[in-house]
Amino acid sequence: MEQRKKVAIIVAGGSGTRMGSAVPKQFLQLAGKPVLWHTVNAFVQAYIDMEIVLVLPEAHFSYVADWIGDFKQVMLVKGGETRFNSVLNGLNTVQEPAVIFVHDGVRPMVSTALIHRCYEGAIAQGSAIPVIDMKDSIRELVPGGNRAVDREQFKIIQTPQTFLSEWILPAFEQPFDPLFTDEASVVERQGRQVQLVPGDEANIKITRPLDLTIAEALLGARD
Repeated sequence: MEQRKKVAIIVAGGSGTRMGSAVPKQFLQLAGKPVLWHTVNAFVQAYIDMEIVLVLPEAHFSYVADWIGDFKQVMLVKGGETRFNSVLNGLNTVQEPAVIFVHDGVRPMVSTALIHRCYEGAIAQGSAIPVIDMKDSIRELVPGGNRAVDREQFKIIQTPQTFLSEWILPAFEQPFDPLFTDEASVVERQGRQVQLVPGDEANIKITRPLDLTIAEALLGARD
């Protein structure tokens, strides 16, 4: 398999309002370390040559000051007004051909296997978007009511959304559009067909106190 430079752009701009915490959720403690530490560590452990671009609001730089030195290959970048702008700020650091992972800072349980799967998918097909099946029944709201839909026709999207640099860098040169809900939607606007790869049920997003409890249990089981 072709070997490429690997860059993980980890975006962590959340405020933690749903957590009911004064501390942003990415800095809450998980098994004795901040959530974001675990996220960064997952990428560092996945590939020895992984480079990390950590995108944070400038006001949050102090939260990582005491542990960012644990990792030699991390660059700290100031976030933007929107996720699109934050990712763009991270992409602006990439100066040579690479496989670029864009990952939520509050997904600390991402596995080495999933990171490898995304890398290999991007090398083979230009992009790799991890997805999992919907377990619940879902209904669509329509004028005057609602209706059942076939959940088999829908997938739940995870990160890291992964692309060759020659796909994602030109895509982020276009103006921001509120319809850009994730990186895949930005790349698609350029006429690219994004490819889906199997995600991981354990790759949860920490948004509520219950999620921290689940992540603690998953870490315990993994250890």
